[in-house]
Amino acid sequence: MIGAEGPPAEALGLYVHFPWCVRKCPYCDFNSHPLRGALQEPEYLDVLLDDLAQEAERHGNRAIASVFLGGGTPSLFSPEAMRALLSAPAVAGAGEVTMEANPGAVEHQSFRAYREGGVNRISLGAQSFDPAQLQTLGRIHSPEDTDAALAEVRGAGFTSFNIDLMHGLPGQTEAEALADLERAIRHEPPHISWYQLTIEPKTEFARRPPAGLPDSDAAADMEAAGVALLERHGYRRYEVSAFARPGHECRHNVNYWRFGDYLGIGAGAHGKHTSFGGDGKAAVLRTAKPLQPRLYLADHSAATTPVKGEELAFEFMLNALRLTEGVEWDLFTARTGLSRTAIEPTVSELIAWGLMRDDRIALTAEGRAQLDAVVSRFLKPRR
Repeated sequence: MIGAEGPPAEALGLYVHFPWCVRKCPYCDFNSHPLRGALQEPEYLDVLLDDLAQEAERHGNRAIASVFLGGGTPSLFSPEAMRALLSAPAVAGAGEVTMEANPGAVEHQSFRAYREGGVNRISLGAQSFDPAQLQTLGRIHSPEDTDAALAEVRGAGFTSFNIDLMHGLPGQTEAEALADLERAIRHEPPHISWYQLTIEPKTEFARRPPAGLPDSDAAADMEAAGVALLERHGYRRYEVSAFARPGHECRHNVNYWRFGDYLGIGAGAHGKHTSFGGDGKAAVLRTAKPLQPRLYLADHSAATTPVKGEELAFEFMLNALRLTEGVEWDLFTARTGLSRTAIEPTVSELIAWGLMRDDRIALTAEGRAQLDAVVSRFLKPRR
């Protein structure tokens, strides 16, 4: 079991972005583009492989411990394309390889073929088992499609897989949210991601907000009831929206939350690279690839942005405080080159208010209920 301790500090994650999807969902703010015409699989794969080689060299060819194939809809790409990508020398030893997939039969090929191509974990975007909610969310699959896809995932031999579900949907009652969870639990997934629908800027829902969204009190009650249900069925909440049975925490995401480094390849993919000077100070660099697929295919050079000063402590806390058990203080120094004294006034204040623990970087239950407000305190820590 890896728990919140995650993979070794020197290990890397690799995120690979596949930007195309069948249809853009109204809540989605990811870099996804409805597929028009033939999928540019050969061209995109060639650029990904070149991008991977260059990014691996940037990171000193350090070992890659996990791979996450995200989108868009990665499963629009063939198992043969995934096999070619995952056979690259840089990723040959990765222990966890997750591929996002949607339940609709039109959006994926044989799960068994993907497993034989190197994928060993599936994250299935169910979102709901309510037909009316699926229509509201712009999904093109049915509840029965999800049931069938999960049966196929199991039949293909996957022992690790995740179901994505939303709650706080338009007009959704607590009973309906719990019914979604109960149907998912019947499939015995080792991992469930259960998160509240949020209206993100520049989405269709932001332009035309759906009616009937629950207020904050109703949403909090819904969340508490769902967490209790998941815990009764053996799912441990190890992150704000992530619930796993022992040993099935997502290694790739834990690396993010522990402020680890990762490569980002593909249109719009982000990465993080850390180096240390002789003075022990960390130089953290964020990388971003061109958003538009056509621009990425023409030039996959990364735009780079340094993370400095107060932003460094803020970004660490933005990630680490999402973990239920948080992280040890030594990790803060190891990842940022900063000491606790750099943020001590803010930490002491939060501990005094009962929002943060005093033994490690972790929130209390009350602190988790105010996560966004707590994290914002680190953006401009008091001197």
